[in-house]
Amino acid sequence: MNSSVSGTELERIAALAMKLGGRHLADYGATRSRHDFTQRQLMSCLILRAYLKTTYRGVLEHLKNCPALRRELGMEDKLPHYSTLAKFSTRSQVLEIADAIIQTIGKVAVAVDPQSQFAAMDSTGLERTAASIYYQTRSGKHRHQWVKLSAIVLCGSLLPLSITLDWGPSSDLRQVPALIAKASQVTAPARLYADRGYDAESTHQLIRAWGVESVIRPNLRRSGAIRTGYWRPQMTKQYLEKTGYEKRWSIETFFSALKRTMGSTLNARKPGQMLAEAAFKVLAYTLHR
Repeated sequence: MNSSVSGTELERIAALAMKLGGRHLADYGATRSRHDFTQRQLMSCLILRAYLKTTYRGVLEHLKNCPALRRELGMEDKLPHYSTLAKFSTRSQVLEIADAIIQTIGKVAVAVDPQSQFAAMDSTGLERTAASIYYQTRSGKHRHQWVKLSAIVLCGSLLPLSITLDWGPSSDLRQVPALIAKASQVTAPARLYADRGYDAESTHQLIRAWGVESVIRPNLRRSGAIRTGYWRPQMTKQYLEKTGYEKRWSIETFFSALKRTMGSTLNARKPGQMLAEAAFKVLAYTLHR
């Protein structure tokens, strides 16, 4: 557990989570449920769990010892069972609600800073274990699938416009349509930067159809990398320099800060809960910022 987190910071994150959750969640998921806790209360608990880098039991233990935090959540008299949080995290609409909250935050970021005209796209992995890939390889252990987090972030504020969650290893190109479809509901930046993992004529076409200038480093190690299509041959060294390709590092900064603050490993073990925990990590970090 992250014991260095101040109570005031947790209360601020809880208040924001409750406010944003109220915009996108009905109070109760079923009319015949016991109505002990609202969906936004449970969602806020899961966001706090991700921020504290703890387990379902761990976040409840923390709440038990923090009356002020329970007041923010409206849980002064009663706390949910840890299994209630675990079951809620696997509900099908949880990832959709996380997307909606991220889009709401993105719209606020754009409204506050209309000059945020550039965005960057990339992906990173969140592991089941803290052991490094190098150690796993040297020790002869098989590296299992990991959660692949892909994101588009604003280069100025470093706030996400959209995220997708998938299982690695997989081609970066697979997540592009969903990333752009979600980000297009928030804004259309002037340019979108991406590395050579996204080098494909289809990627340029999707970004340009969005009304955004695509700036993607060509993959020179692939046959025909800059010889086919309309947009790919234009991605010369001079073009990348002229369009400020160095701003692409904003997405690397976002991922680095996310992992430094939230950790790069997942406590969950079931596939659905792992995807949900990854989404809550992004939400918790975004609310922290």
